[in-house]
Amino acid sequence: MNRSLRGALALLAATQLLLIMDTAIINVALPSIGADLGSGSAGLSWVANAYLITFGGLLLLGGRTADLVGHRRLFVAGLVLLAAASAAGGVARSAGALVAARAAQGVGAAFAAAAAFALLLLLFPDGPARHKALGAFAAMGGLGGVLGTVLGGVLTDLLGWRSTFWLNVAVAALLGALALRLLDGGGPTRGPSAAPGAGRGFDLLGALTVTGGLGLVAYALVGRSLAAGAAGAALLAAFAVLETRVARPLVPPAVLRRPALRLANCLGALAQMALFPMFFLVSLYLQSVLDHSPLAGGLGLLPLSAVVVATAPQTGRVIARLGLRATTTLGFGLLLAGMVWLALALSADGTFFTTVFAPSLLLGAALPLVMVTTNVAATAGASPEETGLASGLINTSQQFGSVLGLAVLVAVATSRTDSADPATATAGAATAGFQAALLAGAAFAAVAALLSVRLNPPAPVPAPPRQDRVGDPR
Repeated sequence: MNRSLRGALALLAATQLLLIMDTAIINVALPSIGADLGSGSAGLSWVANAYLITFGGLLLLGGRTADLVGHRRLFVAGLVLLAAASAAGGVARSAGALVAARAAQGVGAAFAAAAAFALLLLLFPDGPARHKALGAFAAMGGLGGVLGTVLGGVLTDLLGWRSTFWLNVAVAALLGALALRLLDGGGPTRGPSAAPGAGRGFDLLGALTVTGGLGLVAYALVGRSLAAGAAGAALLAAFAVLETRVARPLVPPAVLRRPALRLANCLGALAQMALFPMFFLVSLYLQSVLDHSPLAGGLGLLPLSAVVVATAPQTGRVIARLGLRATTTLGFGLLLAGMVWLALALSADGTFFTTVFAPSLLLGAALPLVMVTTNVAATAGASPEETGLASGLINTSQQFGSVLGLAVLVAVATSRTDSADPATATAGAATAGFQAALLAGAAFAAVAALLSVRLNPPAPVPAPPRQDRVGDPR
């Protein structure tokens, strides 16, 4: 890998780190935000949810827009919007203003995330180089959750919750400036907009219906609103009909008819339905049952992240030796085993080392295997002009898997805790709830493991001719 490619990969991986880290930082800062702005728990929940809704609802639109207007252009625009919205959050004087800033952050994050993933697909054709690059993304995702928790605790304690937003401003501005340099230097790949026959039309009605539908579904999941869910489903149904009737659809029906793409996106969603809530539940268990501080709760996930960082770069070698399908099944098998082990190990009177430590190491090995393989399978058949679309689809699947998994597993935990014998100690009831939720997550992993044996990815699309720029120059 030449120097310009290494620089571009470092930039894109750092963007992934920032976007994952941002969610964790805000979760840690929420109690301080509530105390400062006088907001109750309902208002505070929307400080987190507003970001998730716009992020999840706009990923698909962002990916397709990147194909049409230029990947580097949308990447930088997303980072600029993220920085501006973070600055607005840093000076917000009311909960309403902060929620609006968080929603705008989600828009910027969606555009930056979709464009960053598409740029990675362009820079690294399907094969060992792409597997290594996706491993770097997986490593940064695992590290981002823990680093965000740790930084959230440190910054909130030392400088106040507003400093977490100003950190976003500084990092997003730096990444945007680096993008103008690193994605416009010497390198091998031309942007997809230069692909022969690339259409310039834009399916505006399709964009509005799918974005509205996904946004309402996300709202329904985090706000538990049946009316919003029904309205979102109706808009998505209208979108599906519309895409069969327009000349240049946002999501060509032929793309969705690819069996490997559908299965890979399903597997990506199932992976996040188990993994994303697991981080939340483990941190909550360490704090509410074992009485760890928020900072110690975040540090408790550090061994898991260390294994992710160590394992992710080796995922390409595992794929080369075992094949994509076998590696995917192995990853979900390890995820299933880790979730069951963790659930059975939890104890109301345990310690970190007797409950969380050992199974978290197994989960750390599983995470990059399932994330890299599902991303590889979901993007293997994408032509150069479909890179943004492919990135938008898999990002959307994973994001909605995260939101759905968190909603389901938290509901399972709450229900099990509330149904406990009143004579049971509070810690014991809470532990029972965490165990039930983790076993539900294990069920998602089991379904994915069974489905993964049917994975048959298409042959890679040939890389475009090499040019003199890294990424899209526009």
